[in-house]
Amino acid sequence: MASAASAYETPNIRNVVLFGHGGAGKTTLVDSMCYVAGNTNRKGDVQKGSALTDFTPEETGHGISINLAVAHAVWDETRINLIDTPGYLDFLGEVLAGIRVGDAGLCVVDAISGVEVGTEKTWAAAEAASLPRAVFVSMMDRDNANFRSTVDQIRAELTPNAMPVQVPIGAGADFAGIVDLLTMKAHMFKGGDKGAADEVDPPAEVAAEVEELRETLIEAIVSADDDLLEAYFEGEELDPGRVVEVLAEAIRDGDVVPVFCGSCQTSAGVPALLDRIVELLPSPDRAVPQTASNGSGEVVLEPGVGAPAAALVFKTTSEPHVGDLSYFRVFSGRITNGIMLLNPGRASTERLAHLAIPHGVRRVDVEVLNPGDIGVVTKLKDTHTGDTLCDGASPVTLEGIRWPAPDLSLAVTARTRADEDKIGSGLSKLHEEDPTFAAGYDPERGQTIIRGLGEIHLNISLEKMTRKYGVNVDTHEPRIAYRETITRTAEGQGRHRKQSGGRGQFGDCHVRLSPLPRGGGYAFVDSIKGGVIPTKFVPAVGKGIEEASRKGVLAGYPLVDFQAQCYYGSHHSVDSSDIAFQIAGSIAFQKVAREANPVILEPIMEVEVETPEEYMGEVMGDLNQRRGRVLGMDSKGRRQVVKAHVPQAELYKYSAALRSLTHGKATHTRSLAAYEQVPPHVQERVIAESRHDDDE
Repeated sequence: MASAASAYETPNIRNVVLFGHGGAGKTTLVDSMCYVAGNTNRKGDVQKGSALTDFTPEETGHGISINLAVAHAVWDETRINLIDTPGYLDFLGEVLAGIRVGDAGLCVVDAISGVEVGTEKTWAAAEAASLPRAVFVSMMDRDNANFRSTVDQIRAELTPNAMPVQVPIGAGADFAGIVDLLTMKAHMFKGGDKGAADEVDPPAEVAAEVEELRETLIEAIVSADDDLLEAYFEGEELDPGRVVEVLAEAIRDGDVVPVFCGSCQTSAGVPALLDRIVELLPSPDRAVPQTASNGSGEVVLEPGVGAPAAALVFKTTSEPHVGDLSYFRVFSGRITNGIMLLNPGRASTERLAHLAIPHGVRRVDVEVLNPGDIGVVTKLKDTHTGDTLCDGASPVTLEGIRWPAPDLSLAVTARTRADEDKIGSGLSKLHEEDPTFAAGYDPERGQTIIRGLGEIHLNISLEKMTRKYGVNVDTHEPRIAYRETITRTAEGQGRHRKQSGGRGQFGDCHVRLSPLPRGGGYAFVDSIKGGVIPTKFVPAVGKGIEEASRKGVLAGYPLVDFQAQCYYGSHHSVDSSDIAFQIAGSIAFQKVAREANPVILEPIMEVEVETPEEYMGEVMGDLNQRRGRVLGMDSKGRRQVVKAHVPQAELYKYSAALRSLTHGKATHTRSLAAYEQVPPHVQERVIAESRHDDDE
């Protein structure tokens, strides 16, 4: 904890979520903004493991952002809450959480690589949330940096509304400054690590480009305001303050996406970026209004201090020696240290003690948080990510976070007996911290299955479980939930007789097994005539058959979609019993099912692949190699959607393969479609594997 921080009024708060492709410079930019603003006394370095918002051992060890993290930069009497998100799509859930609580997004694009798959995916998520956006073109000081081509790519692939507000002077080693198109002043860098610059007139070598881009920007601004438009056509000088106001409104409405530029590493252009964030991006009281449910309908939340308090918990994490930390965004009302709030979703109350604002790994004590601010609190009893905390006298529920569905599964086994005792708790805690990570025991497959958004996601989650909770596991390919069925009618006898002194056991039944249509389940028919089996014992025959069918006759998988008919038998007046006829039914099933031409069924998944058109050939070819059957194709904007039926056994690690085939630009969803008979060669393999497992 650090010393207490001042409370900021809502108009003096900005909540900016940084997103983009991995390696574009988001974390370094956050570090640079906080350093330039004086909220850190040194600049961190991602590669050296000292970045402000990459502080967990997993992040410093792998050299990538894994978790959403929050820091703040105070600039021009405004607290800018900077929400840093990962660029790898395995951690897309963290990006969605940041977007949910941001009032504006800053998309960071590398001036060398331009728009990449992570840029497209996270941009689409921000667009779906109607989040106002700006772009920062980073790495202008690197070789091969090209601002103009990057802007053209942004316009072509992200939004036609992208408009430079700054123009770089030079690039690479010659990156000497920027020109602000609103003030028509050049900021010539003086060197040093805080981006200090002299303000001068634009140099001649960029004059033509500056005039062209300024004209485009001004035309876009004045078209949104009648008074400015009239002044513009009459050749009058435009009011600079009004120009900024109208531009800010256009940005909030999504009509203009401003583009800035600079260097995250050297902080060149960062002071000018901070200026424009304060001037142009919306404060919480000017952002898109938030709605919540009050039980009888939707209400609009007022971002005022006098309104009832309402906040959303958007991240939960756990720290050794500290416990659980809950990060929340205040959407309405004022939250004070020690306040009691209601969690309406869990019908519990929470006391928010030790109120703080996050700053990387540090927490800075505060006594009050005004509407729009972001805070963190420890040791809430029963509140989790996505929960609402609100005034008990005016209960409301905010919309939570729409998490992406996990698309990769692995089986895990505890490494030691001690790990076995702790594995359930460890996996549960990982899910609490990261709802895109799921785990559970599958009794049919006899395995504990974990699910996530990719191999990196799952591997790092398990690393985290080892470090935090001392649980070590081994990973395996999940078993496939095969089924067995019969394909023709057969009949036979099941007889159980046991005599060992005293009362014996006797049960005798004749059964007929017949196939049912796929999905028909199990049906038992009593066709006994003349009381050869007493009525009270006949259901036991059906129960014995049903229980025996759970392990099939070929490879130990449940046998499904069949009818069992008990049509004859015999009994003993003393030795017959329910259990004797249950065993007889089981014996009859084992004999007859083997004569009914049993086969193995496999789960068939309906797979929907969304891919850029240029990768259609690779995607279709790969699906065919996986025994897939293409059902159809549709267009979705500039992308194609392929629907296919593919055996689940052929989809292990398909997410990783699809990313490799399409350079990360395709995604897929899957759901169970049906069970179908496996080809003979696959059946032989499944039976052999089952026998091997039994031997093991």
